[in-house]
Amino acid sequence: MEYPKGYVFELMDKGGPTDCREPYFKEASAEMIRARTLCAKANAVLPDNPEYVKYLEELFGRKLDDVRILTPFICDFGNRVKFGKGVFINHSAILSASGGIEFEDGVSIAPGVRIATINHDFNQRHSIYTYGKVTIKKNAWIGMNVTIVPGVTIGEYAVVAAGAVVTKDVPPYAVVGGVPAKVIKMQNPVEQME
Repeated sequence: MEYPKGYVFELMDKGGPTDCREPYFKEASAEMIRARTLCAKANAVLPDNPEYVKYLEELFGRKLDDVRILTPFICDFGNRVKFGKGVFINHSAILSASGGIEFEDGVSIAPGVRIATINHDFNQRHSIYTYGKVTIKKNAWIGMNVTIVPGVTIGEYAVVAAGAVVTKDVPPYAVVGGVPAKVIKMQNPVEQME
């Protein structure tokens, strides 16, 4: 069967499933190799040399003059990540982005954050995958070594405490922490605007 260009990414947008044994998955495999190669090149440049940014710009297909990403950095699907303005991603982030990741304006990501947007079928875990987009809303702050699972939305101005595992949506202005992450307190939205 002949599949149109981008078919695998349409399936990912719908949550899957996809089957890595099918011919349409070759396009996803090619993007993974492209993304991993560009990340390896960026990570091989000394961090005080701004040349590493050109590899990340190629990875994401956009200028990063309004986004700052520190290396080392890993992303497996650069074509599935969207950035707002003023996004900061600290070192050692891992973006498993096949299901899509969107960082809205002003998002801050601490070192060691892991974001997953793909999952494996329980019974056919080596070949069948499902997906869930992760959206991090305006001015959210994600703490060190946080893990975010597929399908989660982090609300605007939310704070995720270090080491948390986020398994469900986080309300705007919430401070969450723990494994799994739970609401610790709510911030005052007026204070955030000052």
